[in-house]
This record gives sequence, structure tokens and C-alpha cells, in this order.
Amino acid sequence: MKDPHIIEFPQIGRPDIGFIGVGEQNDLIPFDIQRVFWTYFTPESIIRGRHAHLDTEMILIALSGRIVVNTEMVPGELESFILDKPNVGVYMPPMCWHTMQYSHTAAQMVIASTKYDEQDYVRSYDDFVKRYSENK
Repeated sequence: MKDPHIIEFPQIGRPDIGFIGVGEQNDLIPFDIQRVFWTYFTPESIIRGRHAHLDTEMILIALSGRIVVNTEMVPGELESFILDKPNVGVYMPPMCWHTMQYSHTAAQMVIASTKYDEQDYVRSYDDFVKRYSENK
């Protein structure tokens, strides 16, 4: 199983003319893309996420602003990632419990390996711990 990790996407351009970021499927993006969605104008006091996915792999990118992403693959083993550059994302494998906290100016793009399916979500932390214990 893969662990959450940073992916740095290439930047094409220069500061005087701007940049283009590029991510190609099965190159830096290690899965077939089935869905792309974005969040924006999230109040700084709100913590989003608080769930895991059974099958979905994702890459989170802060297109603007700052996002703090906390992940947990094994109950109690936490990692924290700060996304504040539009050419850097964090890969999240299946069964990765995660939370995100945003600066008000943050716009987040998520690239996902599956279409939306409510049955793919593990929304209870206790269920996450139980599923981990059962699969050891």
C-alpha cells in the first residue's frame, strides 16, 4: 500500500509571463482520472474531510492560498502536509483518514480515481480504526 506523499508537478514558464502546471495520467498521477472537483471560500474555522475512502485515490492541490492536510494511514500515525504552491499536491491512497484546514483564499483542486459514490466513504473514525484492525 502506498503512503501519502508530496507530488511536485512541473512548471512551464517564467515569473515575467506566468506558469503552466502539468500533470499527466499514469505519469505523476498514478491512477486513471475519473473525477475532478474543487473547493473554495471555505472559512478558516472549518475543518473539512474527517473521512477515508475505501477505494478512491486522490491528489489534492492548493491552486491558491494555503491548505494544511493531516493524514493517518495507521491509527495514531499522523503526517501533516502544507500545500501553498499550485505545482505541489499530496497523494492520498485508499483508507487514508484525512482532514484539511484552509486559508480563506484557498482554492483546492482534487483529482480522484473514482466517480462519487457515498458507499466509498468511511465517515466514522471508529469505523476507520475497526477496518484497519480487521485488515491487519
